[in-house]
Amino acid sequence: MALEHALLVALREQPASGLELARRFERSIGYFWHATHQQIYKVLGRMDADGWVTATAVAQSGKPDKKVYAVSAAGEGVLADWLAAPTPTEPLRSELAVKMRGASYGDRAAVLDVVRATLVDHQVRLDHYERLAKREHPTPETLTGHALDQYLVLRGGIRTERFWVEWLGEYLHAHEKAER
Repeated sequence: MALEHALLVALREQPASGLELARRFERSIGYFWHATHQQIYKVLGRMDADGWVTATAVAQSGKPDKKVYAVSAAGEGVLADWLAAPTPTEPLRSELAVKMRGASYGDRAAVLDVVRATLVDHQVRLDHYERLAKREHPTPETLTGHALDQYLVLRGGIRTERFWVEWLGEYLHAHEKAER
């Protein structure tokens, strides 16, 4: 996937300025696809030049006009083609997993500290996702269309974080038990 596709999805949800997109990435899409502010602006410029988006100048009080981007008909076609294309299975690529496997060849205590810190990060993200699901989707059985898609992607994030929390916890527990 290219950043262009993530931006097309975000702009189909709601037209936005580059800054608004960057903020939305930090709150939602960024959990699955990271992009810096600079990357977003650069790609938006390219998408505008390619005719995938349209930019409308919107006046602001006491500030320069801002550009609000929306998906054009050509962009809708690009997005539809990309959505329908097969997606290859993504292999797990984890630097942490390699460190865990190689812990016997270095400072195991340092690796365990890294695992503990990473476990805390995943637990924080899991807690955030679960609160978000309760707040944004209190009755998921009634969802349809785009709201259902958003909820199910959030559920995928919850399941992924549960995996990490359980696996890292298991790794730590096994080593704590072995050291007794």
